[in-house]
Amino acid sequence: MTVAPRPSILAVEPYVGGESKLPGVNRIVKLSSNEGAFGPPPGAVAAITKVATEAHRYPDGGATALREAIGARHGLDPARIVCGNGSDELIALLIMAYGGEGTELIMSAYGFQMYELTGLWAGCRVIKVPERDLTADVDAMLAAVGPRTKLVFLTNPNNPTGTLLPQSEVARLRAGLRDDILLAIDSAYAEYVTDPGYDAGATIVDATDNTVMLRTFSKIYGLGGMRLGWAYASPAIVDVLGRVRGPFNVNAAAAAAGIAALAEPGWVERSVAHNTEWRRRMTEALGAIGLPVRPSEGNFVLVDFRDGDRAARADAHLRSRGLIVRGMKGYGLPRYLRVTIGNAEECEMVIEALTDFVRTDG
Repeated sequence: MTVAPRPSILAVEPYVGGESKLPGVNRIVKLSSNEGAFGPPPGAVAAITKVATEAHRYPDGGATALREAIGARHGLDPARIVCGNGSDELIALLIMAYGGEGTELIMSAYGFQMYELTGLWAGCRVIKVPERDLTADVDAMLAAVGPRTKLVFLTNPNNPTGTLLPQSEVARLRAGLRDDILLAIDSAYAEYVTDPGYDAGATIVDATDNTVMLRTFSKIYGLGGMRLGWAYASPAIVDVLGRVRGPFNVNAAAAAAGIAALAEPGWVERSVAHNTEWRRRMTEALGAIGLPVRPSEGNFVLVDFRDGDRAARADAHLRSRGLIVRGMKGYGLPRYLRVTIGNAEECEMVIEALTDFVRTDG
């Protein structure tokens, strides 16, 4: 090949999303990507359908109505909100704008893989800091900071472990970083958190000029297929994101769906109640058959099979019943399987299948 990319590009292994197909299986239950248990809100579906008749029109380049709806829902200034083609795009824009060749990006060992992949693509040196009991270790992250550190990413609650860093620890992390280091708090699972002391990041963003809160419509609003995320940041960071993002990075259908989803009566409350209940039931039922489940504040649980071979056998057993969950070998956690909290029937199917697995596997 005569035209070569930057060397850092070839160091990137493409991200592999949760599987959705199984050969020879009629009914497939996908519980591998932490998608909302109830699909998209009815109002969002109607909004997408309506917008289809105007697909020849360009969308609002500033996503003005969407930002206003987000601001009204969360009590935030719309002028400090930037919307993106999923939060993945916003992650990439932040890394591209503030990182790059000669810089360092710090993340916890089991943080969201897109930080590492995008950081490598941009040419950053990515430092994955060991965790403490599958939870981000603030002291270790601060100790990893060097003169070239420009970005720190924290997923809270974390994916795939489900663990939550207390607000006091998040504040301590920010306070321990230099002013020229950007802290990105990725709160994709914020709506599912039941801890009353939790803050998704807006408080720290408001108190600083160098922090970003990232959010998504892919989880509780069930709009993963629309690719819609948003960031809340200081005016200076918003200005930078506005310079590097595409002029029409949020399509019209996604924007309309997001606005409608935010207005769906009782959607978040119903989804949170269901998730809290079935997360508890799943944890208790699997624990009772000898499969410990890590405490989780997301819409998923991390099930411990003690060793990688047993986890692989359990995965195969689930697949034989049409149940697709997420193996954690790629995250360096081969003894675990991550299971999304689906609807009640789907959760019962997982419990029944794993109960049968324990009985037959020993």
